[in-house]
Amino acid sequence: MPTVYLLDYVAGNVRSLANAIEKLGYTTECIKKPQDVERAESLILPGVGHFGHCMTQFSRGGYLEPIRRHIESGKPFMGICVGLQTLFEGSAENSSVPGLAIIPGRLTRFGDKDKSVPHIGWNSAATSRGGETQSKSLYGLRDSSKYYYVHSYAVPYEEGLLERNGWTVATADYGRERFVGAIGRDNIFATQFHPEKSGSAGLKVLKAFLGGQALEALSSVLRNDTTQGLTRRVIACLDVRANDQGDLVVTKGDHYDVREQGGVTGGGQVRNLGKPVDLARKYYEHGSDEITFLNITSFRNYPLADLPMLEILRRTSENVFVPLTIGGGIRDTVDLDGTRVPALEVATMYFKSGADKVSIGSDAVMVAEEYLKNEKRLSGMTAIETISAAYGNQAVVVSIDPKRVYVTSPSETSHHTIKTKHLGPLGEKYCWYQCTVKGGREGRDIDVRQLVTAVEAMGAGEILLNCIDKDGSKSGFDLELINDVKSSIKIPIIASSGAGNPTHFEEVFKQTSTDAALGAGMVRLIPDLLLFLTYQETLQFHRGEYSVKDVKDHLSQTGFLVRHFEGDM
Repeated sequence: MPTVYLLDYVAGNVRSLANAIEKLGYTTECIKKPQDVERAESLILPGVGHFGHCMTQFSRGGYLEPIRRHIESGKPFMGICVGLQTLFEGSAENSSVPGLAIIPGRLTRFGDKDKSVPHIGWNSAATSRGGETQSKSLYGLRDSSKYYYVHSYAVPYEEGLLERNGWTVATADYGRERFVGAIGRDNIFATQFHPEKSGSAGLKVLKAFLGGQALEALSSVLRNDTTQGLTRRVIACLDVRANDQGDLVVTKGDHYDVREQGGVTGGGQVRNLGKPVDLARKYYEHGSDEITFLNITSFRNYPLADLPMLEILRRTSENVFVPLTIGGGIRDTVDLDGTRVPALEVATMYFKSGADKVSIGSDAVMVAEEYLKNEKRLSGMTAIETISAAYGNQAVVVSIDPKRVYVTSPSETSHHTIKTKHLGPLGEKYCWYQCTVKGGREGRDIDVRQLVTAVEAMGAGEILLNCIDKDGSKSGFDLELINDVKSSIKIPIIASSGAGNPTHFEEVFKQTSTDAALGAGMVRLIPDLLLFLTYQETLQFHRGEYSVKDVKDHLSQTGFLVRHFEGDM
């Protein structure tokens, strides 16, 4: 197989793209200097982050003219995400920086009055329009498939405009906005979505491009508009820590306690649910839309370059082609040799190892407190700000661990309160949500609204909203918390903590406007082979455990749009 060349300009997770291409039987090589572009037969330009930053990097590195010459020569060229955006004339993200202007049009920001921004999740890339049949496939695209998008800016689609210039266009809908999801002509192909993160559907697209299969005739299939648009995401979360023998295992807590009954003082062992890489692959094979690893061990005695979580990401990304998030330890730190390492460098190590997003927890609470103390002035130096500036806000997730504090009246506290249907221990009708640090062990004088608005201002792109009161309860999500947070910010929210059965996912999507829901302890990977038993009482209720497919089937049957797993190629 020929070599595929990737233009690596520190664009984020290039490793996953290389893994996907190598999975298809090709070899990959990263281009590190402009003169190497000339020897590339097939060139792929990946990218995440800020349009202006990426174009400036190309210009300073001397890549713009070599890229133009490659395209003009007729050699195969593919752009992914920001790689697609660079082909257009410019973007509202930075109107002073021009694009390559190979394709007419400019990018605009999605409106956020009726939806979250960034646009994160699985959406369509349809070459047919409503009521038509799909008679041809552009590089393996199928109207019925779903692909993974993560972006705030897009090229608005105008019927026939690009087609009159010879371009074949696949579109996606987000809210009431239709935009360019993929585009191709002659030797050029570009996708706004990430094929390397789109499961088997995305691998088929890469295979078609690398094989030169631009257009493929299909049996006519009537497009069904009810299958178009953004799906509801179901995310698997793996809490990873070292057990008492020093082995890395996936565990799960009951109100954040990961030991069996009795705890460490009572001889209780860390709950061992399996090996992280193996479980991640099984979750992927059973239809999880994303995988999140939360590192709950500090690994203080390891050099940063040898952190065990880096190896877990490397191995997972070799066979798992959906987005991977890593949380824990994303902060300014000092290596064992005394070298100071900023959070941006720590995040870069994780991105290069296969992560698509990093999750920041306790440190986000601390910097939010400073932000409020300094009259909401940004420092530009926090982990959230530096990482989002380099990789885009979609790469930064803030994980929040709030708990209820009941009061008899809102006047009892300066914090934002809600009137709750779930009364307190003394019949209190009001509560506020206190943010915690150190795995929920320490409460801080900051409420959840203060925190989420602060981190949104700093550049976070998504909130992982946990709930200490609901953790391990299997009683359903805290809908009041989710609605309260959702009403205060524009960025997407992942609802977490409390899921016990598929109806809880239906409930959270019906009664809140959450963008995704996360399940951990309730999920069964393989019937009668492996159960996620989160605490001792679960043993007698094992028949109530559910698979990812069970959850998605239930959501589909109750009218929600979900991504159904596509089998191996």
